[in-house]
Amino acid sequence: MRNAFYLIFLLNFLVSCSQKQNESIRKSEDSFESSFTTQLGKTYQLSEPSEKLLSQYEEAKANLEANPDDVEALIWYGRRTAYLGQYGKAIDIYSEGIEKFPQEPRLYRHRGHRYISIREFDQAISDLEKAAELIQGTPNEIEPDGMPNALNIPVSSLHGNIYYHLGLAYYLVGDYEKAYDAYVKCRESGSHYDNIVSSTHWLYMIQQRLENPAKADSLLAPIHADSTVIENQSYADLCNLYKGWVPVDSLIQQGPGGNPSNDAVRYGVANWYLYNGDTSRAKNMMEGLLETNSFASFGYIAAEQDWIRMFNQN
Repeated sequence: MRNAFYLIFLLNFLVSCSQKQNESIRKSEDSFESSFTTQLGKTYQLSEPSEKLLSQYEEAKANLEANPDDVEALIWYGRRTAYLGQYGKAIDIYSEGIEKFPQEPRLYRHRGHRYISIREFDQAISDLEKAAELIQGTPNEIEPDGMPNALNIPVSSLHGNIYYHLGLAYYLVGDYEKAYDAYVKCRESGSHYDNIVSSTHWLYMIQQRLENPAKADSLLAPIHADSTVIENQSYADLCNLYKGWVPVDSLIQQGPGGNPSNDAVRYGVANWYLYNGDTSRAKNMMEGLLETNSFASFGYIAAEQDWIRMFNQN
């Protein structure tokens, strides 16, 4: 009897140890980075994700585990991972996907986006150029939103997002001619006004950088005062500034920032001052943007690159 009791105790003990070990392995597989360091050496602590984001992540992970050969499930697992600020892990997910689906442009599009997030711009360009190559001759398609707008109406497309991020990557390394070509293709990829204002904003800034103000102004032709945007209001506001319809003071943001849309406006206004010869004001605005915690926004990343190139910061 004592031997039987001892045997049961031992089995329970071993099962408990095994469960704890498996739990430890699962935790280790889901271990997340807690901070991010920028090219300027600034380290930011990642904010705790909401229960909703964590739930969506777990759901996407379980879906992929149940459907390991489903490229859609893989893409959403990568997207949900990136929304937690885990860009390196998202890149690993897309890389594994590319091994399985080497001709899937969406995987290169999303991995390229996240290479921008971690400031690996050459890798981003390589991926997004590959994505652009793979979509040649294919019909465009609406890209579903991971974080839907208030109207729950997706406003971007696969082709548009590929060329948008490719143009941004070129812009960030200072290759303005290629950035311009990419944003022209982005603007041509769809007639939705949200797409027009976002691409036109970058096209205008690029030609100003190339010291072609007349050409920059000519690119504003598709901008209309009575057009409606759904989610790209920041770009619409900037285009209205470039058209001379609103004063620059009306767009200057107050407060700590940290919102991607606000960062886009701050960066655009800083550049407006730069184009108009007020380098000191432009520098101060970029410095203010870089003091926020919005290290992953495109406005922040662009300001960071300008700061490094223009103001000799390392």
